[in-house]
Amino acid sequence: MSLERLVAEIEHRAEQEIAREQARFEAEQAKILADRTRRMEAIRADAQRGAAQTAARERTRRIAGARLEAKKLGYEYQEARTKELLETVKTRLAEYAGSPDYPRLLKRMYAAAASRLGKDLKLRGRAEDARLLRSVAGSGFDDTPLSVVGGFVAETADGTRRLNLTFDELLRLREDQLRALLPA
Repeated sequence: MSLERLVAEIEHRAEQEIAREQARFEAEQAKILADRTRRMEAIRADAQRGAAQTAARERTRRIAGARLEAKKLGYEYQEARTKELLETVKTRLAEYAGSPDYPRLLKRMYAAAASRLGKDLKLRGRAEDARLLRSVAGSGFDDTPLSVVGGFVAETADGTRRLNLTFDELLRLREDQLRALLPA
């Protein structure tokens, strides 16, 4: 073998080795690029999925908040309307307390209180009703006026039992029933 041939053979092997290394390098580079692209796509897909989930949660939260606010406003409106109607009822009861039928009602209420608590009663009521209550209760009438729309409070002489028959209390006790009757 000649020296030139030996050098040519070494150069040829070196070129083959370089070509193999170049091919291996390009294959490794392609593999790394493909892996990087796959990971980037996975990260992008995860980010899009996460963003979609976050957006869906936020949308759901906002919709729930809007529904809750709408219910709250509806309730507030209903409550304001109910209070307005209850005030109308109180106004009508006050008008009734000035009507000619009111004294008959007070007498019937006194009879009901007497049948429940006994004949010996102490009565307290509005200042406007003092004359009528004194005529019904006699010496059992207490001059201390109550600030009520109408009616009276009856109490046993010994103070152990009490019956509140004021329009205010009767309305308060039946407020839930009245709320059910009032239009929405």
